[in-house]
Amino acid sequence: MRKGRFAGLSDRSREASAPLGLADLLLFDFRTPVDEDAERLAVERVRLLTLSLPLLAAADILWSSILLFALHASGAAGQLIPVGSCLITIVLLDLSLWFALRKGPKRPQAVARWTAVQAAARAAIWIGAALLCLSGPSAATVLVRAALVAGAGAGVALFFAMPLLMLFNSAATLTLVALVAEQRPLVPVALAIGLFLAWLSLARCRHQLSVAREHLSLKWEAEKARRFVADFEASGRGWFWETNADGALTYLSAGLAGHCGSEPLPGTRFTEYLLAEEAGGGEARRSLDFHLSARFPFTDLVVRAATQEETWWSLSGKPNFDSYGRFLGFRGIGSNLSEERRSEAETSKLARYDSLTGLPNRAMMRSMLDEALANADARRRGCALMMIDLDKFKQVNDTLGHPVGDKLLKEVAQRLADVLGEDGQAGRLGGDEFEAILPGIEEEGRLSAIAGRLIEEVSRPYCLEGQDVRIGASVGIAVARPGKTYAAALIKDADLALYAAKAGGRGTYRFFASEMHSQAAERQILETELRQALVQDQLRLFYQPIVDAISEEVVAFEALLRWQHPTRGLLLPALIIPLADETGLMPRIGDWVIRTACADASKWPRHVRVAVNLSPSQLADPSLPATVTGALAASTLDPERLELEISEGVLLGESASVEPVLARLHGLGVRLALDNFGTGRAGLGHLRDAPLDKIKIDRSFVRGAGEPGSRNAAIVRSIVVLAESLGMDTTAEGAETIEELQLIRRLGCSQVQGFIFGKPLPAAETLALARRSKPSGESAGFSRPPRYRLIRTGTLSADGRGLPVRLRNISEGGAMIEGERAFEAGTPVELDLDEAGRLYAEVRWSRQGQTGLRFGEAFDLKKLSRPRAGAAGLKMLTPQYLERAPEPEAAPASSSPLATKKRRAR
Repeated sequence: MRKGRFAGLSDRSREASAPLGLADLLLFDFRTPVDEDAERLAVERVRLLTLSLPLLAAADILWSSILLFALHASGAAGQLIPVGSCLITIVLLDLSLWFALRKGPKRPQAVARWTAVQAAARAAIWIGAALLCLSGPSAATVLVRAALVAGAGAGVALFFAMPLLMLFNSAATLTLVALVAEQRPLVPVALAIGLFLAWLSLARCRHQLSVAREHLSLKWEAEKARRFVADFEASGRGWFWETNADGALTYLSAGLAGHCGSEPLPGTRFTEYLLAEEAGGGEARRSLDFHLSARFPFTDLVVRAATQEETWWSLSGKPNFDSYGRFLGFRGIGSNLSEERRSEAETSKLARYDSLTGLPNRAMMRSMLDEALANADARRRGCALMMIDLDKFKQVNDTLGHPVGDKLLKEVAQRLADVLGEDGQAGRLGGDEFEAILPGIEEEGRLSAIAGRLIEEVSRPYCLEGQDVRIGASVGIAVARPGKTYAAALIKDADLALYAAKAGGRGTYRFFASEMHSQAAERQILETELRQALVQDQLRLFYQPIVDAISEEVVAFEALLRWQHPTRGLLLPALIIPLADETGLMPRIGDWVIRTACADASKWPRHVRVAVNLSPSQLADPSLPATVTGALAASTLDPERLELEISEGVLLGESASVEPVLARLHGLGVRLALDNFGTGRAGLGHLRDAPLDKIKIDRSFVRGAGEPGSRNAAIVRSIVVLAESLGMDTTAEGAETIEELQLIRRLGCSQVQGFIFGKPLPAAETLALARRSKPSGESAGFSRPPRYRLIRTGTLSADGRGLPVRLRNISEGGAMIEGERAFEAGTPVELDLDEAGRLYAEVRWSRQGQTGLRFGEAFDLKKLSRPRAGAAGLKMLTPQYLERAPEPEAAPASSSPLATKKRRAR
């Protein structure tokens, strides 16, 4: 059936492109046309021939007059009558043929044959006239010879388009030249000219016939297409529409226009025939606006018509560009959707769109990208592709659950669509991966602005089920050159740019650069080598000391991962950890770190702990407690000496997978520390509920805390007070200078970690340093006795002089006071706290009006009792710890340190 419908078109196309032979060129005008197209072409050529006959008659009259005048001037009066009769006969032949053709329509081949007879007769009469002229005394007259040749040759120019007629006239002219030429070399010259003119006539005829046949073929195809369009529209199965470059309708099917109530007025935009509100929150209308403004093709877009009845349309359209890439408008097709067809369209939409966000899915985006690249070639402008990855989304899914994650994805999709607007189309590839196609946009500045707004909008807080959720976005950008980029290559380039953005700290965007291919290849090699590193024993653990803030004795070491690469040297965790996370090797590497750290720590003195960082992927593994138990059993390490550090991300919500793991770990007796506290968004409720033993204050708060105007010191002090109230240790990270160490001590941190005490060391050097350390006298649960913040006045005596001071905090072993005088370290003093009695102490440090004291004997805090009723003045606010129940008796020797610590925390 299909072959029958299109066979005619194919035949005509082949006919239009087929070469024409010599016989076809010479006899085309004299043969009976084989079809309607050939007859139309023959009629057109004969019409031109009819118009040339008056010109031929005028030329014959002109040269006849000149010839008769030349004969009269030469004195050949006897030749005037016979020659004149011949010339009059020629003119009469011209005019009679012209009048005969004007009387009515004639068959084109008949006209051509009559003209050929007339041309032959005309040539014979001119030759006869020449013979009469040459027989008399006028044979030597140059003007006579010239008039004869010119008169006979007039037909060559007028019949030039018809090769056969031109050959008749050329032969007659060449014969005349041979008769009248006094110099014989003129004959070959005339012959050459005649042959050249014959070749030109054949070439011109071939070109005219080819162009005419092609034009008629195209015209026939256009007429057939119009008939198809009319039949299609009349069937009611669909209709056509067309707009100009401004979006105004230039064509709309008559049936559809009547259905809409009126013919389209000049300047009416196509979108005016659509309702502002459609199903799906206006997604279809917005998508149509995007395609029309971005000059991007679209297919099967379902919209609602602006009619009184509820009518739905399925629209498809394609932009039109000229050869210079200038936009001419849109042309497309539409169809009315019945309920059944609308249901089918919705089913088709489900296969092409993401069911959660309503954005195009991966398959649809790939199809759109192919169309965008073809569109870029037609409009001669580039096309940009953005790969978008959400930062910290997995953390939200793991902590708040998948339902909240789904709601977050919906809001992210809405924000992406709002930012892109009519500049591009966003789609969801799966999980937290999105993609955006921006047709016709290739300027780096404009793409940078769009990517910046996109990251800014996605990073704004979300309020989901009462939770304040924050995520980020990383964007990779690749730009396709018109006609020179394939979809697969563009996607790969955008992926490489996205990886560069994530490697650059996340929350940013990167444009693709050619060197990223070599970086990707290098990364692939590293991934393969990292898999082999576990098998080939290339991983190492280095240990950084953690010291007591007062005694400066080592109390623990933090295990830090290193990769002893055979060619690249020692590689740091900044490279190893992200690579291991992305390749899925982190659980295996994490298990190796725990086992190795426990085995190394078992060789250290019993007062030295080991701290190990846990990755989110390890905490999500329910088998982690079993791994820790196995490592402790194999190394015979006391559980209380193992400290596992977790990030704030695991505390951001109620996670059904992490909470049981933390509880089981804490039940083993190991200590749990919250790492880099202050950089995340863990709330106080999380600190209250989580089974934590230590808070590690991030180095960003330690550095610059002593600078004027810095609030870091106040933040660190508040963290210390909070930790002491919750029965937790505090470790200040990143201490590198004496000033930072002194500040840490003044603020009351329990422990210090930083380069000032040592950089990470190999296992052998760590063992030697651990053996040289001494116990700091810390209690089971704390690195020093807890301090209590309160305000009280007192007197400090030194060198026989008493000075008024204010007590800021106090513990069993020492206190911090404020006063006007500074003391040398080691100065013996006496602190009088009125009813609490006199305390003998030694100055540990003194600066900026504050002095740290160490008591000679342990101080009983109960002596700081509430003043008796009627006492003069209230010098102290009773702290909460004085109102607690009395401490229970000491636990028996068999009690574990963990149980002792829990009783003290209560």
